[in-house]
Amino acid sequence: MANAGRPVSQRQLRVGEMIKQSLSMIFLKDEAKIPDINSKEITVTEVRMSPDLKTAKVFVLPLGGKNSEEIIEKLKEFSFVVRKVLSKKVIMKFLPKLFFVKDESFDYAEKIENLIKQANK
Repeated sequence: MANAGRPVSQRQLRVGEMIKQSLSMIFLKDEAKIPDINSKEITVTEVRMSPDLKTAKVFVLPLGGKNSEEIIEKLKEFSFVVRKVLSKKVIMKFLPKLFFVKDESFDYAEKIENLIKQANK
């Protein structure tokens, strides 16, 4: 899914945002029946599309960050269910394959903030 140095196109950004909003609503309304997961507690933070729009890397974060590894594994296992529900919401020539990844950006931002605070002391 690397862009090989090319900037992300407007189309990739637009499709990524559309899928992000659709997935957020699917999880919020608990439309994708995934066993042992309360999907209302899942936050979709970002969706990055490949240049050919056939794969989507979905960055998710469980509420409070608890059990994140288990939830990511369940989402990976049942991505076909999420994709089936998504197919009814989004009309595209090719519905992208979904790859769920834990969003580390909040942890990284907190780490940077702590380093800045230490440097100011």
